[in-house]
Amino acid sequence: MIKRLLAFLFLLLAMPVHADELLMARVEKPFPEAMNALQQAIQNQGYQVARVQRVDIGLTSSGYKTAEYRVVFFGKREELLSLPDKHPELLAYLPLKFTIFSEGEHTLVVTNNPHLLGEFFKEPALARTFRQWEKDVRAMLDQLTQAP
Repeated sequence: MIKRLLAFLFLLLAMPVHADELLMARVEKPFPEAMNALQQAIQNQGYQVARVQRVDIGLTSSGYKTAEYRVVFFGKREELLSLPDKHPELLAYLPLKFTIFSEGEHTLVVTNNPHLLGEFFKEPALARTFRQWEKDVRAMLDQLTQAP
């Protein structure tokens, strides 16, 4: 699982980045506080944290020196249950996820822009869902950067 995640992150970093493909926030807090703030921001937008995966342990056991590093999976329960039934091809993209890692005394939070899924899935109802996800994710990131 860790190898797949590392491969995904490598591909993500190797792709050309356009302005809105990645959504990112620099949080002026240490990692533990930023992690709590991220989970609270997710809940504030009506989503649930599905799970938190530690990536730093796998990297450290592979010989890499790394700071705290997590992937936070989240979604709305009803969407996570119903969307794959109607659109099984979406299963690979659900739940939504944030990557959060420390960088010195600050923390970075990064995710793919959910709106871009509309380039692959052209159904109008899905396009509305993807736009809503983008709006919600941007609101979550705004909460992180504005939180005291």
